[in-house]
Amino acid sequence: MAAAKKAVLGPLVGAVDQGTSSTRFLVFNSKTAELLSHHQVEIKQEFPREGWVEQDPKEILQSVYECIEKTCEKLGQLNIDISNIKAIGVSNQRETTVVWDKLTGEPLYNAVVWLDLRTQSTVENLSKRIPGNNNFVKSKTGLPLSTYFSAVKLRWLLDNVRKVQKAVEEDRALFGTIDSWLIWSLTGGANGGVHCTDVTNASRTMLFNIHSLEWDKELCEFFEIPMKVLPNVRSSSEIYGLMKISHSLKAGALEGVPISGCLGDQSAALVGQMCFQDGQAKNTYGTGCFLLCNTGRKCVFSEHGLLTTVAYKLGRDKPVYYALEGSVAIAGAVIRWLRDNLGIIKSSEEIEKLAKEVGTSYGCYFVPAFSGLYAPYWEPSARGIICGLTQFTNKCHIAFAALEAVCFQTREILDAMNRDCGIPLSHLQVDGGMTNNKILMQLQADILYIPVVKPSMPETTALGAAMAAGAAEGVGVWSLEPEDLSAVTMERFEPQINAEESEIRYSTWKKAVMKSVGWVTTQSSESDPSIFCSLPLGFFIVSSMVMLIGARYISGIP
Repeated sequence: MAAAKKAVLGPLVGAVDQGTSSTRFLVFNSKTAELLSHHQVEIKQEFPREGWVEQDPKEILQSVYECIEKTCEKLGQLNIDISNIKAIGVSNQRETTVVWDKLTGEPLYNAVVWLDLRTQSTVENLSKRIPGNNNFVKSKTGLPLSTYFSAVKLRWLLDNVRKVQKAVEEDRALFGTIDSWLIWSLTGGANGGVHCTDVTNASRTMLFNIHSLEWDKELCEFFEIPMKVLPNVRSSSEIYGLMKISHSLKAGALEGVPISGCLGDQSAALVGQMCFQDGQAKNTYGTGCFLLCNTGRKCVFSEHGLLTTVAYKLGRDKPVYYALEGSVAIAGAVIRWLRDNLGIIKSSEEIEKLAKEVGTSYGCYFVPAFSGLYAPYWEPSARGIICGLTQFTNKCHIAFAALEAVCFQTREILDAMNRDCGIPLSHLQVDGGMTNNKILMQLQADILYIPVVKPSMPETTALGAAMAAGAAEGVGVWSLEPEDLSAVTMERFEPQINAEESEIRYSTWKKAVMKSVGWVTTQSSESDPSIFCSLPLGFFIVSSMVMLIGARYISGIP
């Protein structure tokens, strides 16, 4: 049996998939794109103040080591030789900001996560300095001025963390998004680690010119960021450096394996879904929800609240491709919130069972604007609400409403995408962990009123990183030529309700969204851990009602 298994295996490629909620290491057969083995570790998120979201960079790095080690052990049990792993790709949560000491390898502060809102007053102050007739930030970066992106997070660290300030003064500080932190650490860290990023991750910092593909001096001066702390920008597919195994990692066979692919997670999913043609799009359901449409070699600027971003550049001498992106902050994160904060489910998988029990939200709508609203609204004053509650509402209805919320938010960004592109999508390609939830996928088809198409192997983010790594010059074990790409089996979900019902539900959702806007009238979360003074009286009335009703009904007591 083992001999037969080895006989069909070609060169293998590994992929680190470091997301907001978890880290994974996956190994693929480069000839068939078959997933051979993987391991996953959940990552803690810290919420030190209202609106603040942090993670420990050392915990993230340790989770990568653990996933590599455990995956290699599993491959050994399958009698698969790990010396066949010829390259490693990295895919990562984007925008999340790390500053570390290049001499010691120690982070100088926690990673400030993309969802973090502490920089809202910084954003408001900076926006006053941008001329109304010349939004040079958006024209150069494709991005709106928002707490979402790295530049303002780095600005906050430089302004508020003495250890960061001192390290910059002494020329010891390095900045990077998670990909930079991981690649630097995995290629030796303080002992010769490579400080780099790729064009997709650089394009999410608000410091990168997406036309010239370089760090932009004017942007760095505007945000007052010293350019010496920035990583070198490379393509998404080339050899950045070789693995140097940490003392904490037993998988010594990976010593010297090239790290040769790097893509922000949403770009990686676009590649993994093989959306290489102008007009092809995919939607990834992770912590957030991200719809990307390949616009080819041209930058398309949205008039409907979408971002313009770098899709990929698969080689030093290869052309850059761009994408339009609709970003939703809270998707899978709402399920984690129901589990960790309300305790109405014990595991994320349980939500499907609860939703199935009722098959409807019974008029209950959930707008999970925990970090304000992203695309297409870009409304930082919004906060989460649950409305339409009655004495009949129970935890099953709220679970169903949470799943519907993910689908409604996707509908909003799909509508914006259709208006920008002019040609409506005839179906939606989907991926990500939440796509295992069949009720969610059927709801999505019903609410979009187009078919939803899901690959049988949902790990397309990791697959994209592996493809980029395997195809890199000097590795060459994975062909990206159209005729060589493996055919993917798909599961298809067709709409099962009539168009009129779909529209009624969607219009009610939009009414709920409007109710969520304007909750935070003065943003003081940068300096004051108490945000309550800035909330309107209605918040306390609604909170009291939710507590009274919730104590009895959310817990399922009749």
